[in-house]
Amino acid sequence: MDEKMPTRRRAGDLTSGPIPRTLLLFALPVLGSNVLQSLNGSINAVWVGRFLGESALTATSNANLVLFLILGTVFGIGMAATILVAQSVGARDLPEARRIVGTSATFFFLVSMVFAVCGWIWVDAILGALGTPADALPLARSYLRIIFVAVPMMNLLSFVMTVLRGAGDSRTPFFFMALAVVLDIVLNPLLIRGIGPFPELGIAGSATSTLIGQTVSVIAILIVLYVRKHPLRLAGANLALLRPDPTLLRIVVFKGVPMGLQMIVISVAALTVMGIVNSYGSQVAAAYGIAAQLWTYIQMPALAIGAAVSSMAAQNVGAGRWDRIGRIAASGVGFNLVLTGALVAVLSVFDRPVLSLFLSSDSAAIDIAIHINTIASWSFILFGITIVLFATVRATGAVMPPLIILVISVLVVRTGFAYFMRGVIGEEALWWSFPAGSISSLILAAAYYRFGRWRSMHMIEDRPAAGEPPDTGLGVPRGRANMTPETPNGLNDPARGHLSFAQPHGG
Repeated sequence: MDEKMPTRRRAGDLTSGPIPRTLLLFALPVLGSNVLQSLNGSINAVWVGRFLGESALTATSNANLVLFLILGTVFGIGMAATILVAQSVGARDLPEARRIVGTSATFFFLVSMVFAVCGWIWVDAILGALGTPADALPLARSYLRIIFVAVPMMNLLSFVMTVLRGAGDSRTPFFFMALAVVLDIVLNPLLIRGIGPFPELGIAGSATSTLIGQTVSVIAILIVLYVRKHPLRLAGANLALLRPDPTLLRIVVFKGVPMGLQMIVISVAALTVMGIVNSYGSQVAAAYGIAAQLWTYIQMPALAIGAAVSSMAAQNVGAGRWDRIGRIAASGVGFNLVLTGALVAVLSVFDRPVLSLFLSSDSAAIDIAIHINTIASWSFILFGITIVLFATVRATGAVMPPLIILVISVLVVRTGFAYFMRGVIGEEALWWSFPAGSISSLILAAAYYRFGRWRSMHMIEDRPAAGEPPDTGLGVPRGRANMTPETPNGLNDPARGHLSFAQPHGG
């Protein structure tokens, strides 16, 4: 007989209680993790820019775009596993959750190793394709090779943290992200400058500090999970679950690849724009790089809220609580508007002193960065709404429509605008391409959320939705979802008509 989670309210339960409060409390540690990650990148950029100059800063900007592309490639596998785990937790089916963790962890780690080895071998070809400026190329090579060594640990840590969030725990990932960030920040200047007993490694020291921080943190979080006997840990006979289950692996890959491709689409667009920016020289590239540092902060609330919405919606799908999905999305959009809007306003007012942290205040790149930020920053408020809507629909298994929307808005609209309009308005086209892409993505995402068939999608396609009425041919089935934990596996109950931001659809 399958082991079931208890039916009483428990730690990590996102299927009951007031939605705005539950969502906010779950999102805050995720936001804290995002803040720490962004502070990590920004402080490291300060060390590199101050100690090693603009060429080194350009090198890390180019290398980090490559890293984002690699992480995006395996991101989808982790997201698919997280949604499946969250649905299983919502359905209180612990054995299924463990099977998903085992299959996904093995596949995730092996793919990460392949990317690390290939990246190390082809680092010059990658940087050459990116059009990295000649003065930054040797520095970027040294930095990126060490980062490739760190990729498996970075991906494994990310996987463990996202699975824990799927199980309703966002606090534990925050603490171990803090550990990784503190180690990275502290070791960065020591290894760059060779302070005390540490060797002077230059830009390679910055990458080495990242490697150390990620490795220590992933080992520590695994030790804690086993010492605490976390329900999802694999021990004893459950270690056999690390052997991939072909059926689950097919589902994780089939659903994960489109989500990973979404990150790759964003990465390709960023790399394309970076390649065009590089053609204007190191000064403009450095300005764009530090403006992008601000954008990481601006996007933090939306990313945190999106992660919280995804886990919360997936658990409620697993529990058959379709009556809560619309309110989860509405709360997520509301929090995004308030938090992201406030952040854009603050950073717009204090842009010069903040940007001056990265380069000396008399650098001409500062004025260029201020101009870039003024044009592009507000567009991330709109893109934040798109992130929340995507998180909601993906929680049911609808993974292809968000990918198609991103291809259109980011690759076609954004990069197309940047490439073709620069002949008309010069480098301004690069900065205005961000509002163009964000507006188009929001329009398409809102249309799909309102009129699309995501409510009838399944993560596991061959599993019938419990109590699913026949399709009338008029859109979403109108039958009332079974909202009890006793629904078989609790997964994939049908939606109850169209949901709106204002109010969930009634029975």
